[in-house]
Amino acid sequence: MIPYLRQFDFAYGRRDQVSPLIQRVIADNPGPFTFTGTGTYIIGRDRPGAEVAVIDPGPDDDAHLAALLKAIEGRIVSHILVTHTHRDHAPLARPLAEAVGGAPILAAAPPERTIHASGALDEEDDADFRPDVVLSGGERIEGDGWTLEALATPGHASNHMAFVLRQENALFSGDHVMGWSTTVVAPPDGDMADYMKSLDAVLARGFSTIWPTHGPAITQVAPFLKAYRDHRLEREAQVMARLAAGDRTIAEMVPILYAAVDQRLWPAASLSVLAHLIKLEKEGRAQASPQPDLGANWSLNDPAF
Repeated sequence: MIPYLRQFDFAYGRRDQVSPLIQRVIADNPGPFTFTGTGTYIIGRDRPGAEVAVIDPGPDDDAHLAALLKAIEGRIVSHILVTHTHRDHAPLARPLAEAVGGAPILAAAPPERTIHASGALDEEDDADFRPDVVLSGGERIEGDGWTLEALATPGHASNHMAFVLRQENALFSGDHVMGWSTTVVAPPDGDMADYMKSLDAVLARGFSTIWPTHGPAITQVAPFLKAYRDHRLEREAQVMARLAAGDRTIAEMVPILYAAVDQRLWPAASLSVLAHLIKLEKEGRAQASPQPDLGANWSLNDPAF
């Protein structure tokens, strides 16, 4: 079982000092995919004139912009970093950059495909987002007493980029890892094979703390990530078991696999099952007819089942 973390102290618009170099301001955009809302992080020293970086400015919301400007007041924003282009993370980047005098926006290149296989998610891309500096992973961004490293973590989104705060051995994980829930992996932009590789890469780094964009910090990192990974592998095995039992469509699988989950989340669950099936097809363990999408008929190729 994943040891979910769902309790933490926060108030919308309030600046909270959550570590020596990290402050957080949470936007008032709660929902089934954002939990309590988007947590925007301010990295740097809390003193007049200090250079700070802002990670995931959040949705296009005037109240959140005002709260961020108040939280930053007296300091210099040297960089604005965006983990990925979903509309609860990226749209406020440009208004914030303009409000603070033109700080550069850094992110991976926007994805070529932005439409999910279902219109039921609140995780569509900000189609207008364009970074000033395109990151590919491995870049270092330095400021007044802090160093951030870009860490490519595709899977939830093809352009997902996490950021490492070297001084605190901490990872800003965006939506790649969240303490309150598993992460949505929604084709065609989301890719389960990429997601699992990225999860292994994060696990191998031995971080002390993970700061997701939604929800509280993860401090027991290794056991949490192992449980997160085991959950995905268990779900994959369950999908294969349903194929072995004779299920041929995602619509047949979801009510069984997600019987304990709110039915309002079944559209997202369907996309997660699709992501697992696409991974299995790439590995030669399952086959789609006529093509790998939500309406396909699926069959099992793996003799172990």
